[in-house]
Amino acid sequence: MSALLPTVLSTAGLLGGYQSARVTKNRQLGGAVLAAAGAAAFVGWKKNAGTGTAVALTATYVLAFGASHPLAKKMGAWPAVYTVTAATALASLVFGRARK
Repeated sequence: MSALLPTVLSTAGLLGGYQSARVTKNRQLGGAVLAAAGAAAFVGWKKNAGTGTAVALTATYVLAFGASHPLAKKMGAWPAVYTVTAATALASLVFGRARK
């Protein structure tokens, strides 16, 4: 598995989950996209960096989703989603790779 794949998956989950919910007006569908991408990212993080790091990055992913809601009230929905997605991607790139 590519070292970048979990980062791509987590980014797709946050962006795609929001977009899916927005376009379809079905929050459950957005949540399903978010959950599926997060689960796949967890598998990649676990393989690349170990279980503890995978748990921490998955928690970051879930917290980012939660943080996007109050942040959206201050800066708008898409800017909030982009901000938390960028922070999650950065965390994934820094901590989600195998240590040499």
